[in-house]
Formats: sequence, C-alpha cells, structure tokens
Amino acid sequence: MVKILRRNGFEGFEGTTVADWMCLVKHESDYNTKAYNNNGPSRDYGIFQINSKYWCNDGRTPGSKNACRISCSKLQDDNIDDDIRCAKMIAREAHGLSPWTVTDGGGEYRPLTERENYAEM
Repeated sequence: MVKILRRNGFEGFEGTTVADWMCLVKHESDYNTKAYNNNGPSRDYGIFQINSKYWCNDGRTPGSKNACRISCSKLQDDNIDDDIRCAKMIAREAHGLSPWTVTDGGGEYRPLTERENYAEM
C-alpha cells in the first residue's frame, strides 16, 4: 500500500504524508477494499471509507451530492484507482484529512490528526 500511495503522489499532498494516509486506511478500513460501514442516514465505502452523503452515490442516501461522480459500489472493488481520485478530491477540498475520523479505541471519534510511524516501510 505504501508503494501505491507514493506512486500516486500522496507524499506532501495537501500537507499530508504517506504515513498519514497509511494510518487513515489502517484505522478506517483495515486495508479492506470491500469495507462498508452503515452510519444510519449515510454509509462509508471502500478502503478510504468514502461517504455516500457527499462523495458517492449508493442509490439509498437521500440528497447525496455525489461530488466524485461515482457509484459507491465502484469503491468496493480491488481496483482502487477511482478510490484514489475521490480520496484526493476530498483531501484537496478540505486541505487535508479533516473529513475522516478514527476511533480512539474507546468508541470516541475524533478527527484524524495522529499517525503511526510507517517510515520503515
């Protein structure tokens, strides 16, 4: 995954590092391209856990913006090229990773601001 992120220009993208993105995909989806999370009124899809309210269309989320102009099901296949394009669009709009949250282990969600050390990878 580190090589894929580096090859796709994530190092330095909107002030982030590959380590930041590795932390994100680890904690959001555990590197699972088929990950799915039902948040009630909207759902998160794929390795980057992209939300159906704003970014993709799952046909079930009322008022979906579909800013990435993609079906949410396309975010759950093993080809992550479209996931990467959408994740970068999200990060570009937010100037970083603030749209994503991770659990602190106690069920409390917080903005993704801390990262694990992936420098040795």
